[in-house]
Amino acid sequence: MDVMTAIELTDNEFLRQFEATFDGKMAKIEYSLQDRKIFLTKIKMPEGTENKMNDFIITVFKEVEDRNISLVPTSPEIAKFMRSNRRKYKKLLPVGINI
Repeated sequence: MDVMTAIELTDNEFLRQFEATFDGKMAKIEYSLQDRKIFLTKIKMPEGTENKMNDFIITVFKEVEDRNISLVPTSPEIAKFMRSNRRKYKKLLPVGINI
């Protein structure tokens, strides 16, 4: 599955969250933007869409990479994903931060 065509990502700047809809239900990744870093603080997946979580995280990581800012995963689920895919996404981390 091509993640980029499968997930339409919305950046709700007012609520400071990335949003995507799966099976008619909205998933959210809340964030805090400070300097040139984005802290991904919480992920909320609607019941029954948990299997889409990795695709959602990958899509958000791509958006962060496109914005050329650093990413700090403070949500346990996102940090776990980052650890599992450290080699691929390590370049998104700020200097001196290890996950």
